[in-house]
Amino acid sequence: MSVNKVILLGNVGRDPEIRYVETRPVASFPLATTERAFTTAEGTRIPERTEWHNIIMWGAAAETAEKYIRKGSKLYIEGKLRTRVWEDRNTIKHNVTEIYVETFELLSRQA
Repeated sequence: MSVNKVILLGNVGRDPEIRYVETRPVASFPLATTERAFTTAEGTRIPERTEWHNIIMWGAAAETAEKYIRKGSKLYIEGKLRTRVWEDRNTIKHNVTEIYVETFELLSRQA
């Protein structure tokens, strides 16, 4: 048995980009999650750390993203990790890890 499950709660980094694969809409955008700064028991200060995630939404979720999700929106996302490899014009291979959204909840919107 195996599980591929991701749960994120963070802020959208830019308005979703919408494209179409055949007739199916796909939305993509970055989501930032931040770990708070803290001090260890020994007195060492650990700074705040922000991680950026590549978010992918398909179908009806992509249509909802296009209408309502904006830069700064707070989102709760459940999905799965997908890694893909692509080659640029200079034949350099790139790896990218993306979160394919299964369910999400818009917690706030930027006005």
